[in-house]
Amino acid sequence: MERITADAEVDAVLRAANVLLRVVAQSVIEVEDVVTSPQLRVLVLIATRGPQNPGAVATELKVHPSNATRICDRLVTAGLIARRDDPGDRRYRALSLTPEGASLVNTVLEHRRTAVAAVMARMPEELRAVAALGMNAFAAADGGGGTADGRFTLDLHQ
Repeated sequence: MERITADAEVDAVLRAANVLLRVVAQSVIEVEDVVTSPQLRVLVLIATRGPQNPGAVATELKVHPSNATRICDRLVTAGLIARRDDPGDRRYRALSLTPEGASLVNTVLEHRRTAVAAVMARMPEELRAVAALGMNAFAAADGGGGTADGRFTLDLHQ
């Protein structure tokens, strides 16, 4: 395998990141007439971690609890999440996806998978596994696979 400079390595990763960002942006654009980005983050959070309470949503979004409650209220009104009281603790309200909410999240995530698969299919076959190994190593070098709710974070590990 040909050796390249550190600058060329960084440039290659930045080009790949640009492709991935376009894939993610396109998947969000497809549902922006239904939900806002913060609302989509809530839906993906619930889809990946299971039922949440408004306090957990506020913590994850890094917003005031009243803002999280408003976001969740809009999602309940839109029929994308359901709010249920916990019989054991009247203060706890569980937020879970409705079938419509789960369908929306699945549509977004499937769009991303399909778009990435299409790009990878255009790569030389012998480089696909190498690219996957490299991307896994890249994610691991930063401490893991990213956030569970599908969003981007600026919390860089340096």
